[in-house]
Amino acid sequence: MSIPRALPLIAALSLLTASSSLPAERPADAAPAAGGTDWTTPAEASGYRKTPRYDETMEYLRRMARAAPKQLHLETFGRTGEGRDLVAAVASKDGVFDPEKIHAAGRVVVLIQNAIHAGEMDGKDSCLALLRDMLITREKAALLERAVAVIIPIYNADGHERFGPYNRINQNGPEEMGWRTQALNLNLNRDYMKADAPETRAFLKLWNRWRPDFFVDDHVTDGADFVYDVTYAFEAGPGVFPPIADWQRSAVGPYLEKSVALSGHAISPFIALKDDTDPARGLASWPSTPRFATGYAALRNRPALLVEMHMLKDYRTRVTGNYETLRALLEVINRDADRLVKMNRDADEATVAAGRRADPAARFPIRTEVGEETEKILYRGLRYRRTPSEISGAMRIEFLPEPLEMEIPRPTTLKVSRAVAPPLAYLVPAPWTSVLEVLEAHGLRTRRLDAGWEGEVETYRCEGMKWLDHPYEGRQVLFSPFESRTGGSQGVCTPVKERMAFPPGSVLVPLDQPAAKVAIHFLEPEAPDSAVSWGFFNAIFEQKEYGEDYVLENLAREMLAKDPKLKEEFDRKLAEDSKFAESPEERLSFFYRRSPWWDPRLGLYPVGRLNSLDGIPAGSGR
Repeated sequence: MSIPRALPLIAALSLLTASSSLPAERPADAAPAAGGTDWTTPAEASGYRKTPRYDETMEYLRRMARAAPKQLHLETFGRTGEGRDLVAAVASKDGVFDPEKIHAAGRVVVLIQNAIHAGEMDGKDSCLALLRDMLITREKAALLERAVAVIIPIYNADGHERFGPYNRINQNGPEEMGWRTQALNLNLNRDYMKADAPETRAFLKLWNRWRPDFFVDDHVTDGADFVYDVTYAFEAGPGVFPPIADWQRSAVGPYLEKSVALSGHAISPFIALKDDTDPARGLASWPSTPRFATGYAALRNRPALLVEMHMLKDYRTRVTGNYETLRALLEVINRDADRLVKMNRDADEATVAAGRRADPAARFPIRTEVGEETEKILYRGLRYRRTPSEISGAMRIEFLPEPLEMEIPRPTTLKVSRAVAPPLAYLVPAPWTSVLEVLEAHGLRTRRLDAGWEGEVETYRCEGMKWLDHPYEGRQVLFSPFESRTGGSQGVCTPVKERMAFPPGSVLVPLDQPAAKVAIHFLEPEAPDSAVSWGFFNAIFEQKEYGEDYVLENLAREMLAKDPKLKEEFDRKLAEDSKFAESPEERLSFFYRRSPWWDPRLGLYPVGRLNSLDGIPAGSGR
């Protein structure tokens, strides 16, 4: 059942938007439904009480494809863990469904993803209505004038079929919906870089095939209660290509806000409170790392829109609001198609050019954090009451059914907290097959060496790592890797030069390619979504050889007798570090680490950074 709400403001919004979003009548030149078929979507037919199951959704799409075969193509791009087809609906005005021909004609590919969290179904149902209105009734046919829409109606198809009324406690309808995660209990919106899920691997193939010019990720937000039924966000960090960031900020955002508001919906940039119990303290912000859909799109040099419908608004309001947001977005994309194509081309060319040489002075951002600068914004919230809770023992907030406008602060900047000088290429040893599989899944151009190679490379020595004490997204991951939430170090990877040997089959990853930023973020260990951060290289931190205490006791005495400076260092550490002084294991390890028996590969990152390709063996590429 849907969560009951008795808020007059929400009810008013529902009544307002019900008649403003989807046209009640076809224009005179609209095509009639094929064979008199009723094209009411399943959600509309239920009065927005229900969302269709997977099979019903696919049947509606197949009906449209039969009715408009020259404008709609259904493409299966993979299968889920439970064996369901992953389907993309491709809408093209003239029957051209070849990505190469579409790009060559200067048309814009817009990839719209729905139901990555399968309890959040608004985008799916809005896209069924949008496809109908573009292709069947043709009321919105102009949206395909310069754009080709590649729509994933249900990305998390297995989670979608874990159907039930109690899957989203924060959400007001529909009566039943899917589940947040897929069959392996993985959150697909944390999987874009590590690509553990079959759905993610399929998505990456789809991305590499279509090379979208714009990406949309439809969601339903959790969080505070407020007036807005539509919220949205763009990637805007220092890693975003500046012309794309400027276009999103100066052209797309203002058009969305004006056009969606005129349709009767309340729209705002994404809302997240700094303090969930006190809106007056203002809004929070954070960088979106590439584990997330829109963060990943930024690494691929593409603009992306995150749509977050407000979970407490009724389902009609949310679906029609999502529809109007996509409609407005396609309008501005059609208007600015030439500009968008050029920006994307320029972004790719700049990435390739930067990868053609290793510049030690270059600074590529791999970590960002929120700056201190803020601005005052007008926030359209609801009146609220704050009281101490006898249940939780914390402060409780109750939202009241009355609008409240107030000025609150919002962060305005993201600043670089970690940056690196990218190499010319990375060299990944052949035994690290799981890492190589991920690089292949991302579609990176690589070269597998025919012969082994040995030489000096740049790499890192990592130490002080700490791991979460529970699994996260199916992995044993580093805890706030390299930076704790309090600013203290949780580990460090120090650049070093080492002579290393790479066996035949090792893989060279050059950076003179459009997807180079993906390689940098995955192979630089201090990046937040690197292979190191996600636990792909945990084995390099495991000590495999040990010395018995009685052996180390003798070794320590021999070393102290031969090296007075070592004795000074040991005595000083005893005096200054009480934890060390009280630990027999640490005291003996002090000597073992400084002996020739210590493993020199412990904590040594096995991936090489190459600033020259001279002498690197030939190999096969992809």
